[in-house]
Amino acid sequence: MTRTVLISGAGIAGSVAAYWLSRGGFVPTVVEKAPDLRRTGGHAVDLAGVAIEVIERMGLLPAVQDARVRRDGLVFHRRRGAPVRMPRLSATISDRHVEIQRDDLVSILYDAAAPHAEYLFDDTVTAVGDEGGGVAVEFQNSAPRTFDLVIGADGLHSRVRRLVFGPEERFRHDLGACLSVFSHANTLALDREVLGYADVDRTAFAYAVEDGRRARALLLFRPGTVAAVDLRDRRQRLNLVHDAFGDIEHLLPFAIDAAEESDDFYFDTISQLRMETWSHGRITLVGDAAYSPGPAVGGGTALAVLGAYVLADELTGAGGDHRAAYERTETVMRQPVAQSRKVGPSALARLVPRSRLAARTTPHLMKLLTRLPRSATRALFSLQGSGSHTLDDFSSAAAR
Repeated sequence: MTRTVLISGAGIAGSVAAYWLSRGGFVPTVVEKAPDLRRTGGHAVDLAGVAIEVIERMGLLPAVQDARVRRDGLVFHRRRGAPVRMPRLSATISDRHVEIQRDDLVSILYDAAAPHAEYLFDDTVTAVGDEGGGVAVEFQNSAPRTFDLVIGADGLHSRVRRLVFGPEERFRHDLGACLSVFSHANTLALDREVLGYADVDRTAFAYAVEDGRRARALLLFRPGTVAAVDLRDRRQRLNLVHDAFGDIEHLLPFAIDAAEESDDFYFDTISQLRMETWSHGRITLVGDAAYSPGPAVGGGTALAVLGAYVLADELTGAGGDHRAAYERTETVMRQPVAQSRKVGPSALARLVPRSRLAARTTPHLMKLLTRLPRSATRALFSLQGSGSHTLDDFSSAAAR
């Protein structure tokens, strides 16, 4: 039976896959380009439905619930008029729902997987060669090794995907907006409320993190163009943020200059990955590397948790036949992936208004949604793209 597996990426999908593969008798090695685990930065993410079941089966639900964000409401500020106050919409979407900072979730998953897997930090894959009986892998800092399988769990800009399937541009479909997240001083003493501001083609949120010691800004906006911008250049990314929000900085609960001083500044286009297949020989992809539905708008975290579990489950049940496992994984995951792809554009349209009228009415519409019965809001939104399924519906073990 196939045993050794290299997983590229120590994020959510990577650690979930490592945990479940180790339980299935595999020997996982996780390589991560960062020098250590990223325990700070990132925005709040949602777990619901079958993703919560995965976390529960890992024995991590108490830790995840203990780390959940505790925010009572959202206050939307506007150019004119009084602020609009409402409860958090996400709390009405699912009976089993947890909102947690991404960095906290990554840390919890790593702590669960690390005793059962080898982690190589400050390193990255530079070449992979499927030799039929194994995959020869070269690293930037470590000696070459051969693994039975390789899994790319290295995110939207996956190096494994680029090495095996070709340039990212073949598969990336931009949704016409950008996302920026950074931490800043909690000068307004934010506690259990999120502050928001919506304007034409731009929306900003701010909320407390680190027990109120700091705050975090989350910006969604449609730039004029990013075609001529080198997104690898921090200065050019900062300039895009300044251009988008500089004229309304006095209306925001943070200073735009705080982005320049932040050590966790994040910026990217909001893009989806659309591939005909996620596997090639002994190499496969999982999570955002395979099917990103769009950062911050498509439920990608829940999808990554489910996808990593399904992949490990199929490999465990395939008796060493990785081709059958990969094919079955793609069959099982097609529906939730397709559903999440639909969620991204519609969520973006709701969050980032396109007209002055929409900017004025968006807060009131969101407030109205919080007053609907839960059955109605669950029909309108799908955080995990799995409808009313249980985890057994995605499990080969249950089918056998």
